[in-house]
Amino acid sequence: MNRLPPQPVDLPTTPIQVPPPANPGKAPTNPPVAAILMTCLVALIFAIQDGISRHLGGAYSPFLVVMLRYWFMAVFVTVIAARSTGGLKHAIRSKKPWTQLLRGLLLVGEVVIVVFAFVKLGLIETHAVFACSPLLVSALSGPILGEKVGWRRWAAVGIGFLGILVILNPGVTVFSPWAVLPLISAAMYATYLLLTRYVARYDTSVVSFFWTGISGAIAITLIGIWYWQPLLPADWIWLLLLCVCAASAHWLLILAYEMAEASALQPFSYLQLVFIAIIGFGVFNEPLRMNVIVGAVIVVAAGLFTLLRARRAAHQA
Repeated sequence: MNRLPPQPVDLPTTPIQVPPPANPGKAPTNPPVAAILMTCLVALIFAIQDGISRHLGGAYSPFLVVMLRYWFMAVFVTVIAARSTGGLKHAIRSKKPWTQLLRGLLLVGEVVIVVFAFVKLGLIETHAVFACSPLLVSALSGPILGEKVGWRRWAAVGIGFLGILVILNPGVTVFSPWAVLPLISAAMYATYLLLTRYVARYDTSVVSFFWTGISGAIAITLIGIWYWQPLLPADWIWLLLLCVCAASAHWLLILAYEMAEASALQPFSYLQLVFIAIIGFGVFNEPLRMNVIVGAVIVVAAGLFTLLRARRAAHQA
């Protein structure tokens, strides 16, 4: 699910990762219809991906599920890197290897936590809380990147977290330890996005893509291998579909962001919340509580406001 990020360099679970504008100095323009349609389709594919993750995470350890996903991811990024300019030799050479390693660890940890959240809280409530990640990007961009954060953006962050309180329904869900999972996941994801923006100053997107997939695969294998168990034949099909969803969504993202800027397309990625609500309610019989709907609207509105402010600032610059 944010996105002010830089490039689609991971195997996300929710929010859609956004690459940096191809021409940072260029004033924002309206995105073409094809780019908008691709972004909407990506939101649908990611929602389906998360539904499959919830299904598999309920039958097997999330560590095992994520490990198998990352094995596919490692092969995928290696092929992409090998076919890029400079090949694997270029992809391996990072000017910020420790930061790249930290990015990979943050992302794979976020993926594991969010799959646990899908199983314990459900798709709808997890995504409603996770929608605050763009607000966390705004809040953390100051201390991490040294960017100026004005009072309007801080106000939007505050309003967004009021929306989270509405979702968590203080006095009931907020005291459940599982309610903290999507918040932790969103914070890790926001940090990952800001670090991606930081390393983009030194490394190409291919380098970041490669390091994200490989470091994440190695890290999760050290843990996930201890949770190994045979998968049912039908679940291998679901796992394959999960990997295909990730690869196809990333490919569509790349195409979309070649045609339009991230800030212009980001609002359409919030459609994922709608698709998630349909899947959660229709497939998994999750309740669609009014406080979750109201809270999600508040969080999304605050996120859209921060995107609008960033777009205006870019236009003025």
